[in-house]
Amino acid sequence: MKNNLALAIQASLEAGKAILEVYSSNEFNIEIKGDDSPLTKADKNANDVINSYLIKTPIPIISEENKQLDFSERKDWDTCWIVDPLDGTKEFIKRNGEFTVNIALIKNGAPILGVIYVPVSKTLYFTSDDARRSYKIDLEDENVTVEYIFENASEIKPQIEKPSVVKIVGSRSHLNDDTKAFISEIEKNNKVEIVSKGSSLKFCLVAEGKANIYPRYAPTMEWDTAAGQAICQAVGVNVIDNNTKKPLQYNKENLLNPYFLVTI
Repeated sequence: MKNNLALAIQASLEAGKAILEVYSSNEFNIEIKGDDSPLTKADKNANDVINSYLIKTPIPIISEENKQLDFSERKDWDTCWIVDPLDGTKEFIKRNGEFTVNIALIKNGAPILGVIYVPVSKTLYFTSDDARRSYKIDLEDENVTVEYIFENASEIKPQIEKPSVVKIVGSRSHLNDDTKAFISEIEKNNKVEIVSKGSSLKFCLVAEGKANIYPRYAPTMEWDTAAGQAICQAVGVNVIDNNTKKPLQYNKENLLNPYFLVTI
């Protein structure tokens, strides 16, 4: 498992380099996919880099930018990688820096390893190889060894005690009616602050105690959440399916997530 974690970290850092090469240019080559979401040269380049690393393992890969296999081919996978090579393409296009590289390892439908890398700030979040802790490190550059990262990263923990102000993570895009209704219920008994953040960084805010709750009452795909869920669960934060009241599951027949709630 430690080898898989090291490989995922290396892949995320190299993907970050590929993303920043495009980010610093004016050649985004923006396309619009079938679901109306944007796709850039950076998404494609990062995906190629990550695939070149993960293909070294015998574990199959589900990536947003790979051709999606039918469930008949995936249903017997007990283990798989789930990848978003550039989570927050809209943030990338806006140049606000709030985009990430997400890599997760899934076993029997549950995330057991997660890596999230923020190329602009060079901030790396990752789980321990036994998925019992999560860590964060701010790098000066990506050209460091995995051993250096393991030795110098700091453990992160959520806020356990009841906060005086409940910080609820929201998207930079407008809040929908379901989210507003959820916030209104919290406001009946608490002071509330909305914390805006893009991409999978929303999970990281709760995992490191900078926010308390992340309600996601809008569509997401499995690659948007798998790494964030792994990092949250490793520190005792739950990522709960609103329908089943159980943790989100992965490699489903439909890769679309249900609404969910991230909370202690």
